[in-house]
Amino acid sequence: MARSIAFREAIREALTEEMRRDERVFLMGEEVAEYNGAYKVSQGMLAEFGAKRVIDTPISELGFTAIGVGAAQNGLRPVVEFMTWNFAVLALDQILNTASKMLAMSGGQLSCPIVFRGPNGSAGQLGAQHSTAFEAMYANIPGIKVVSPSNGYDAKGLLKQAIRFEEDPVMFMESEQMYGDKSEVPEGEYYIELGKADVKKAGRDVTIVSFNKMMKVALGAADELEKEGISAEVIDLRTIRPLDWMTILESVKKTNRLVIVEEQWPFASVSSEITYRIQKEGFDYLDAPIRRITAADAPLHYAPNLVAAALPDVPRTVKLVKEVMYQVK
Repeated sequence: MARSIAFREAIREALTEEMRRDERVFLMGEEVAEYNGAYKVSQGMLAEFGAKRVIDTPISELGFTAIGVGAAQNGLRPVVEFMTWNFAVLALDQILNTASKMLAMSGGQLSCPIVFRGPNGSAGQLGAQHSTAFEAMYANIPGIKVVSPSNGYDAKGLLKQAIRFEEDPVMFMESEQMYGDKSEVPEGEYYIELGKADVKKAGRDVTIVSFNKMMKVALGAADELEKEGISAEVIDLRTIRPLDWMTILESVKKTNRLVIVEEQWPFASVSSEITYRIQKEGFDYLDAPIRRITAADAPLHYAPNLVAAALPDVPRTVKLVKEVMYQVK
């Protein structure tokens, strides 16, 4: 039976279920224990699992990430929470040079089954140093997987899959602005395979692709377009690496048009990779150029009017779709 729960509760259920199932799973990060998590994702977990499995760390991302990587390479299955992915750049040496490369460097003998998770991207007026979206950066690293869910149902299933079954490091990117969002989540256990996009809305005229909180923009634009007789098919990537571009291609074969909405900066972004794949494999199916709407190619400022101008929104996405429909007035 499904019930409506907040995104943070879905993440907590995934963590709790996997920690109950497997004693090798533990959670570590800043304020995850005594404070119940900066965003209350780990609320109550210290009381259930104790301080050896829900571990408060110093403000030292490189240090506690190294501990997690070492633990994973010695048979445990750590979940490392970053208070924000903006802080995780301090730990990039461990992620890039150790976690992602050890399987190759050991000749397949030493895997690193670890999940790194926390909020990613903009969260309102937090300034440039707390507002970067990192999916494209981490997706550019061989040896790791990148997950970026848009709702609680997907988040729970994908996180359980990452903790239980994945032997490679998984970057699990949430959104600070979605922790309170509610969605229907079934009771009990279920898993969602990584690398499988999901068609959230079927359509016939244009394909809109997005992920994470930009799915709200994509679905909002689809609703507005429907009022004008334009039927948009909306695809949620869910996983950035591996990228399920085949689901996008099959949709484009039907709609013949593609618009991508993402929070990344435009250069070398997720939309860049999708555009290359689809034009290469599906050029003959396209009736219009592939278009995209991204964040502005600049640090995100604090002022609310500049935040609004920098990030994708529904009106500009609707306008872009009309352009590929050749309905520009």
